[in-house]
Amino acid sequence: MTGAVGTSSGTGDRGKTAAAAGGLHVERVWTTEGVHPYDEVSWERRDVVMTNWRDGSINFEQHGVEFPDSWSVNAGNIVTTKYFRGAVGTPEREWSLRQLIDRVVHTYRKTGEEHGYFASAADAEVFEHELTWMLLHQVFSFNSPVWFNVGTASPQQVSACFILAVDDSMDAILDWYKEEGLIFKGGSGSGVNLSRIRSSRELLTSGGTASGPVSFMRGADASAGTIKSGGATRRAAKMVILDVDHPDIEEFIATKAREEDKIRALRDAGFDMDLGGTDIVSVQYQNANNSVRVSGEFMRAVEDGGSFSLRGRLDGAVIETIDAKELFGKIAQAAWECADPGLQYDDVINDWHTCPESGRITASNPCSEYMHLDNSSCNLASLNLLKFLRSDGSFEVEKLVKTVEFVITAMDISITFADFPTEKIGETSRAYRQLGIGYANIGALLMASGLPYDSDEGRSVAAGISSLMTGTAYRRSAELAGVVGPYDGYARNATGHQRVMRKHAEASDAVVARGSNATALLKEAAKQWRRGNQIGARNGWRNSQASVLAPTGTIGLMMDCDTTGIEPDLALVKFKKLVGGGSMQIVNQTVPRALRSLGYPEEQVEAIVEHIAEHGHVIDAPGLKPEHYPVFDCAMGERSIAPMGHVRMMAAVQPFISGAISKTVNMPESATVEDVAHIYLEGWKLGLKALAIYRDNCKVGQPLSVAKKSSEPASAPTATASAAVEKVVEYRPVRKRLPKKRPSETVSFSVGGAEGYLTASSYPDDGLGEVFLKMSKQGSTLAGVMDAFSVAISIGLQYGVPLETYVSKFTNMRFEPAGMTDDPDIRMAASVMDYIFRRLALDFLPYDRRAELGIFTAEERAAQLRAEAAGGGEESVDLTALAASAPVAPAGSTEKPSRPVAPAEARVEDRPAGRVGSSTELLELVQGKAADAPLCFTCGTKMRPAGSCYVCEGCGSTSGCS
Repeated sequence: MTGAVGTSSGTGDRGKTAAAAGGLHVERVWTTEGVHPYDEVSWERRDVVMTNWRDGSINFEQHGVEFPDSWSVNAGNIVTTKYFRGAVGTPEREWSLRQLIDRVVHTYRKTGEEHGYFASAADAEVFEHELTWMLLHQVFSFNSPVWFNVGTASPQQVSACFILAVDDSMDAILDWYKEEGLIFKGGSGSGVNLSRIRSSRELLTSGGTASGPVSFMRGADASAGTIKSGGATRRAAKMVILDVDHPDIEEFIATKAREEDKIRALRDAGFDMDLGGTDIVSVQYQNANNSVRVSGEFMRAVEDGGSFSLRGRLDGAVIETIDAKELFGKIAQAAWECADPGLQYDDVINDWHTCPESGRITASNPCSEYMHLDNSSCNLASLNLLKFLRSDGSFEVEKLVKTVEFVITAMDISITFADFPTEKIGETSRAYRQLGIGYANIGALLMASGLPYDSDEGRSVAAGISSLMTGTAYRRSAELAGVVGPYDGYARNATGHQRVMRKHAEASDAVVARGSNATALLKEAAKQWRRGNQIGARNGWRNSQASVLAPTGTIGLMMDCDTTGIEPDLALVKFKKLVGGGSMQIVNQTVPRALRSLGYPEEQVEAIVEHIAEHGHVIDAPGLKPEHYPVFDCAMGERSIAPMGHVRMMAAVQPFISGAISKTVNMPESATVEDVAHIYLEGWKLGLKALAIYRDNCKVGQPLSVAKKSSEPASAPTATASAAVEKVVEYRPVRKRLPKKRPSETVSFSVGGAEGYLTASSYPDDGLGEVFLKMSKQGSTLAGVMDAFSVAISIGLQYGVPLETYVSKFTNMRFEPAGMTDDPDIRMAASVMDYIFRRLALDFLPYDRRAELGIFTAEERAAQLRAEAAGGGEESVDLTALAASAPVAPAGSTEKPSRPVAPAEARVEDRPAGRVGSSTELLELVQGKAADAPLCFTCGTKMRPAGSCYVCEGCGSTSGCS
């Protein structure tokens, strides 16, 4: 695709046609002339039925949808449930991928023709076919709002990321609340810097003392939580930022750490404080990511051990002088305790700012990848890098260049017809036309190439790809400026924009090429930067920003990517859904490809893959050379990448990204506050724009991790892991009655003043099989209802319904009587049902299953508190003594064993088979410990990390904004 020489009258108002003297001439790259892309693939019909993993209820159902047979079941399910428009069950409902792609692509082509982007109708048709082919073959994807809205009767919102602004006035603060609410209502996210609001140590004009920004955060947090629970497709995503020189910075730093202490106290009082728990809403500041915006002056003072001034917002006067290293230590301490706050490095961010004359960059979107002017938005799209790796291991450099040209052109066209949530955002977005092309599958690409993620060679390839992508994007932007005009804000920012383009080019020239792919990529990148800067000096640029690295959560699953964003592989085993329902465990397909790239013969590849399937890691795999182990290092598992490995990868690509990088650096539970401080300091030294960490098990919402014993046979997970995820073709339950004589125990209880008796009868050696409940007088309505309920539960248990299913359904059920109980292990109950099933869980479920449900005895909670107070991890808790009476049932049953087994002895096959519903849960099964991930609010499966957010493999829901 080449740009014809021409001029235009400028960007003009939305809806008006640009009077372009010429347009783009478009050449075919992926398509064949005379053959429509749809005719090149084989199509099939499927039924999509989505269920809630926890209770089996059906969330969604649509039959006869049409997809290429190359698309996975998961990708098809996510597109059907998330992106098809129209009411289910009506003729207006979309039912084919063709309809979805046509709805979007036809809108892009039509708008492009109307605004003079193409030299002829033939060029527009080639553009349409190429875009269709790439989307059909999962080469790239637009961000979710494009699929939601383009070509529908809804507002044509195409952006997922927004930055707001708030000034030091009540009107501005109330506008902030309103604007955030509108953005959350649409399922998107926003970020804001509150540093303009005067501190609680400054005076109002009336003479009183100001409230300070932290107080106003409470209202915004409550609003986000309410809108989240009011039916949005995902949780509200937001970022709150405060400058390090704000007088209220220490209060800001401590907000979430202090609330985490409150969560622990409430949990130990019997309240449900787990992720998604009914009582978690009672604590504050849980709906936002917090970041401190640190200056170079502050970071240098930290290094030198100097002082630093906190300044008033009204006149900049020094309010207090503090020790910089001490404040930095408080930031690290808070992050160690609860993962917040992250850091944003202000000097680095603004040194790479293309529009400095229009204002500083003060904030970011919730995931920290989009950084630009206040009241602006970013339109994202991501490339699937594995599509550019040839079977011989070489990289298709030229195809990447051509693909970026098409994608950037389409993204810019979308701004021309886009709608925005507020007029201020619309004005800024149309005037500066910020784009965010990025990529996914870099982790899979490096592994398939036989390169470790944490290696100089891997970083060289990643830098080359990033530089070539952004350099090509800006070159195409300069060509578009010659056709339809530069962005409106370019004239006043020409000097600054050109300076940043030169910085990118110089950084690219400085990268050391390691390997043939990196050499080819960096050579072409230098060519693109040189050519783009020459064209830009003449035409200007169409876009003030070109690239970001987003989480690529839902769209990564849509493209069947093994890895999201800049992330390495999560683990070597993968959870795969099957046509017709069911699922299976497989070894990631990238692994055998990597082994072949490393030169292993086919019989050795099979043996190594079999070892990975059995053990979940490559250690001691037959025939695998130890020097090749790092190629298969992952984010989690037996061989996990060190924290600095993640930081160094971010540093390698940051100079070639217009915005920033969405990524959280995972740290082990054993990491110290000093380790956190070191990571934050190194991030600044290496030139990152933003950095966030997560220390394993630092939040109450994560269940207590219980690692399996090292002496456990490595093959233990195999049979259960396979059984856990195999499809059950046919199953007919059989009732197992209790013998005439059976052991039982009776517990008297009182809930909110209402007294009753619970009798639980067991099989002689196999666990709970019968429940009797006695409340009120014989013959009363309540007594009859409780008798009927007891019979129903007992029959269900005898037919094999797992006790934990009943526990998960009936705990936290709220109705009167409720309140204090006389049970020392369960001090508060939301209802009689809540108490009964918590008691049954404590008496009949093993420790690891109860830990997943957040149900502990008083002694177990006290032990956890003592360990936390001592600053230790799980090693400081005597779990064997703690759970000496905690039963462990056979997998998938409600049976009570004949002897108690401590959680530390619990083997992987003791995990309930029915609870495996995602790659994260499969990894938990193989590792024998809980992962740091929330449960999906839509379908109940455990989500997996995607950048600094999380994505659900079951339904595509994300916890972020992209």
